[in-house]
Amino acid sequence: MEVYIIRHTTVNVAQGSCYGQTDVPLASSFVKEAKYLTKQLPHDFDKVFSSPSSRCAQLARKFQGEVFFDDRLKEMHFGEWESKLWSDIPTEIIQPWYDDFVNTSTPLGESFLDLYNRSSSFINELRHKSYRKVLIVTHGGVIRSLWTYLLQYPLENAFKIPVGFGEVFQFHLGTEAKDDYIIKKQ
Repeated sequence: MEVYIIRHTTVNVAQGSCYGQTDVPLASSFVKEAKYLTKQLPHDFDKVFSSPSSRCAQLARKFQGEVFFDDRLKEMHFGEWESKLWSDIPTEIIQPWYDDFVNTSTPLGESFLDLYNRSSSFINELRHKSYRKVLIVTHGGVIRSLWTYLLQYPLENAFKIPVGFGEVFQFHLGTEAKDDYIIKKQ
């Protein structure tokens, strides 16, 4: 199965904001960014999946009217840190997470391992479907976790994988993990 995965387009939030699962607005450049993406990608998708976040749903609907939303494609839940500036979170509170974000949950939120488990669960379920071509619109954290899954990359290195707004990744998803391979990053 050919899979295209896109990070949502640019958001309209203050620089340095922690917005994980907070539903934030898209930037005024959305129409231009979406038009560019729809010209670059195919439109013959068997299925379009999206995070239920409005910043993903708006882009997904540009490709197909019928979009299938899945909570496993949501961004990492930062709990009490949602909508705060990273710089406003006291060092003694954030340091344990910085030291081990893979296993340490944010207060009332989740760890990167939680995100990894739910996003890889989605991909493992998808691999058993008979689709030919699929589009997934989601978030940077989900894309990083899926990349670590596909490449068998250590989770603690996930944030070394750059994922820009509106960036497209393409891979082949086999019926077994040994059959997966990366096609390209656009």
